[in-house]
Amino acid sequence: MGLFKINGGIKLKGELVPQGAKNEALQVLSAVLLTSDEVTISNIPDILDVNKLIDLLRDLGVKVNKSNIEGTWTFKADEIDLNYMNSKEFRKKGGSLRGSIMIIGPLLTRFGKGYIPSPGGDKIGRRRLDTHFTGFEKLGAKFEFLKDENFYKVKSGKLKGNYILLEEASVTGTANLIMAATLAEGTTTIYNAACEPYIQQLCKMLNNMGAKINGISSNLIFIEGVEKLNGCSHTLLPDMIEVGSFMALAALTESEITIKGAGVQHLGIIPLTFEKLGLSFLIKDDNIFIPSQKHYEIESFIDGSMLTVADAPWPGLTPDLLSVILVMATQAKGNILIHQKMFESRLFFVDNLIDMGAQIILCDPHRATVMGLNRRLPLRGIKMTSPDIRAGVSLLIAALSAQGTSIINNIEQIDRGYQNIEKRLNALGADIERVN
Repeated sequence: MGLFKINGGIKLKGELVPQGAKNEALQVLSAVLLTSDEVTISNIPDILDVNKLIDLLRDLGVKVNKSNIEGTWTFKADEIDLNYMNSKEFRKKGGSLRGSIMIIGPLLTRFGKGYIPSPGGDKIGRRRLDTHFTGFEKLGAKFEFLKDENFYKVKSGKLKGNYILLEEASVTGTANLIMAATLAEGTTTIYNAACEPYIQQLCKMLNNMGAKINGISSNLIFIEGVEKLNGCSHTLLPDMIEVGSFMALAALTESEITIKGAGVQHLGIIPLTFEKLGLSFLIKDDNIFIPSQKHYEIESFIDGSMLTVADAPWPGLTPDLLSVILVMATQAKGNILIHQKMFESRLFFVDNLIDMGAQIILCDPHRATVMGLNRRLPLRGIKMTSPDIRAGVSLLIAALSAQGTSIINNIEQIDRGYQNIEKRLNALGADIERVN
């Protein structure tokens, strides 16, 4: 287990380039299982969750090669070992990664079966898998849950297209069903589909492989099944969560930061949300320049009532940014209500912020009211533990702004989603030491 030792209260200055998108990577890496041809993927982030999935693909028999170009890998799934899914090692590795659920759709549609142990990941509340398996059943698969073993199985002959109305706009569920439908017989319609940029990227990649997908970027997607998919080359978008994290970091630490190659056209409502929190920034070409700001003031609604920031399916605000927005609000001028609708455990990290001196009322598992201190009382360094990826980087941002020294334990959670984060921030003047 590792930890970060952070000496805070330092203003940073310089340029940051966001890594490739973690959530897109988990989807498109799973898609390589759909073809026996070679697939090249670029801008893959070197982070724990992605590396675990690449390792799992290799164990399944995928030929994996890392290019001499940073972040570029090739994959060739022409000799898949389906028996590996019955092994203890598969249960251990698959169970350690939430994103492993998305290998089921490709395996099911190409080979007629897909297994997975109950997947791990962030401890942020219930994350049910019903959307995935109900959808597979709609396509003709038979589902079995081995409760005593916590193991899921789906089997089928040739999948058949169908109309699927999703109970929830699940991103991973939508991705899984789109991949399964690409090789199904006939046309599949998915309504109430997630339409995040990463789903759009997956659809574009699959179409480049020979799939026939229409309705991309909407919540109504049509997939006409084809007999075979081919290889392709694909480049990941910049990670929008990392872009938002860097914007919050600049605000809280009074830093002058330029985010290069931010993928601005794919950020949706994110820049507007930071504007409402009082952050000044300039977008030029595909870069975001954030000047050093002593003060930033949270807007109110038109009637003068307190601003509420809540997560919502795309094009609403991604839930992955609520933790960093909450931390940023602690030193703003004004008050804000943070409403985390999707996950009932994601706000529990605020106890650490309260110990650091933040004024936060946790109203219930889903809502927190933050009273901005307007820098009258700086946060103070403490010892804390990272509970999940997004809370972990939020605590890191808080520690960088705090007076004194902070210790963050369980930094493996941060490593799951952020590539070489301490080296990149230290290059801007931060004082972060990794202790293993």
